[in-house]
Amino acid sequence: MRICKIFIVLCLLFLPAEAFAAEAKVTDLIITNTSENLLVYLKVENCFKRDMEEAILAGIPTTFTFVLELQRERHHWFDKKESFLEVKHTIKYDNIKKIFYVVFTENDRKPEQFKEFSKAKIAMSELNGIAFTPLRQMTKGDRYYLRVKAKLEEVRLPLHLEYVFFFVSLWDFETDWFRQEFVY
Repeated sequence: MRICKIFIVLCLLFLPAEAFAAEAKVTDLIITNTSENLLVYLKVENCFKRDMEEAILAGIPTTFTFVLELQRERHHWFDKKESFLEVKHTIKYDNIKKIFYVVFTENDRKPEQFKEFSKAKIAMSELNGIAFTPLRQMTKGDRYYLRVKAKLEEVRLPLHLEYVFFFVSLWDFETDWFRQEFVY
C-alpha cells in the first residue's frame, strides 16, 4: 500500500503540466443550410498539446477525425439515426521545405499548404461549411439533433519506434459528444 502511494506521488511529480491542462472540446457549432444541404461549422479547442506539436514538427503525420451524427427525435420511440459522417484532417510537416501540408476528406476539398504552424493548426481543428446531409432526406417541422465529437487517430510509428517515443500515447484525445438540437 505504501509503495502504491509513493508511486502515485512520483507519477504526479513527473507528469508534464500539460497533463492537467484543459481537455479538448467541440465549440462554436453552427448548423445552417443551403437550398440543398445541411451545413455544419465547428471548431475544436485545446486539441494541440506541446508534445503533439513537437512530434508534428519532427515530421510525424497526425490525423484528427470528426464524427457527425444526425438523429431525428421520435416521441414514444427510439430516436432514428438519419445520417452519419466521418471527416479526417491530416497534417504532415516537411522539414526540408519548412511547409505544413494539411489533407482533408470532406467535400472534395483540396490539400492546403501553410508556412505558419498556427494557420495549419486552425485548418486542422475547424470544419467550415461541411455539406452534411441533403435536405430532401429531412422532414419539415420535425425535431432533430446533431451529435459531434473529435478524436485524434492513433499514431503509427515505423519500426517499433512507439516503444522509444512512449509520449505519443500521452497526447491521445477524444472529445465528449457535443449535441445541438434544432427544428427543420
